[in-house]
Amino acid sequence: MSFELDETQAEFRAMAAAFADAELAPRAREWDRREEVDRSIMLRLGELGFLGLTLPEEYGGVEADTVSYAAVTEELGRGDSAVRGLVSVSLGLAAKTVNAHGTKEQKEQWLPRLASGQAVGCFGLTEPGSGSDAGSLRTRAVRDGDDWVITGQKMFITNGTWADLCVLFARTGEDATRGITAFLVPTDSPGFTANLIHGKLGLRGQPTAELVLDGVRVPDSARLGEVGRGFGIALGTLTKGRISVAAGAVGLAQAALDAAVKYAGERTQFGRTIAHHQLVQELLADSAVDTEAARLLTLKAASLVDANAPREKLAKAASMAKYFASETAVRVSNNALQVFGGYGFIDEYPVGKYVRDARVLTLYEGTSQVQKLLIGRALTGVDALTP
Repeated sequence: MSFELDETQAEFRAMAAAFADAELAPRAREWDRREEVDRSIMLRLGELGFLGLTLPEEYGGVEADTVSYAAVTEELGRGDSAVRGLVSVSLGLAAKTVNAHGTKEQKEQWLPRLASGQAVGCFGLTEPGSGSDAGSLRTRAVRDGDDWVITGQKMFITNGTWADLCVLFARTGEDATRGITAFLVPTDSPGFTANLIHGKLGLRGQPTAELVLDGVRVPDSARLGEVGRGFGIALGTLTKGRISVAAGAVGLAQAALDAAVKYAGERTQFGRTIAHHQLVQELLADSAVDTEAARLLTLKAASLVDANAPREKLAKAASMAKYFASETAVRVSNNALQVFGGYGFIDEYPVGKYVRDARVLTLYEGTSQVQKLLIGRALTGVDALTP
């Protein structure tokens, strides 16, 4: 058992760290203030290979293991959590789902463009009335000859206004789980509208949208997987996606800790730097321990993917990593804000953004409460969600 990255994994991390330091962190405040990341960042991410990690080389991907992907995601989260989210969704939720479940034709159509950043993907699962209860989604796809006609609404969709492809889930039957089918919907389809959501607490630079589908027609060749198997596709995707969120949370926590340590060594109160004060050291120590523990949980979950671990074992580890790392990001960013005092409350310093960005990590891709239920079910064999 090794707790260190191997040479290749460390090289991926170093490349992502250099990119985050040079091109993300210096621009994060500007993007946050104007509520918009530069769209060109996707092409840059594609150029570096970050949008093709773990995808087959024949489709423009970069052969890499999941631990390498997690290491890169952590560094992107350290640089700017909003940009990390762009990658986690376009690659982690959209492209990887096409690669796992798509036909050869679907892969050829979408993966090279997604891996290069020439196309952006989004994941259309959440709806206004169904977040944690994804099985109750109401968007409907009706068969019409060789086509499907899709009508409904999606909410809080990352990349929604940028996306060229939406991996969309719609009801094709009445059963809560076996009545859902996945589709690959081009966003330029007639009847497809994306409305940007403004006024978010955090991740302000990240495009988040409401999607409206008004009789969107797609051919049956756009169906992803078998009819009625979409719910399983969604859950499997989210299990692995939680590792990406966890890694990004670790990166955010590390950024907050780094900022707090630096500030503590510079800020003078009572005749000496605040790093000399015991209670400040306590805040830093707690933050360092939590961050390292979250990192190890996340890397363990990533290594289980690479080891083709049983689904139940992987799901439990992913939920543990996502739950602990997201809550750690909240605790550590709050501790960092406390170290900064009043200066942390203005955006001339980065910790206020860390606090705001961290909060949503406990909500999307399964709230902390849902993760606890999944962990509890794995431990007891009892599904607490069943009436």
